[in-house]
Amino acid sequence: MTPEQVTELRKYYQITFGSEEGKQVLKDLELRCHYHATTHTKGDVNETAFLEGQRAVLLFIKGMLKELDKNLMKEIKKEK
Repeated sequence: MTPEQVTELRKYYQITFGSEEGKQVLKDLELRCHYHATTHTKGDVNETAFLEGQRAVLLFIKGMLKELDKNLMKEIKKEK
């Protein structure tokens, strides 16, 4: 992806998760994808890997939202 495509994709993430409905979905994903809990399953590396995969998707989403927020703040400061 080009930097422009990544920026555009981040905007889509912000639109999707910035609404009240999107925020509720994000909270639900935090619970379902072990955002606030360990994914380690003693004695079961496959289950640990599966749970960590779920968590990684949520971390990616949150990372896309965070990066966009930083970029938007820079642009807002430039416009002033």
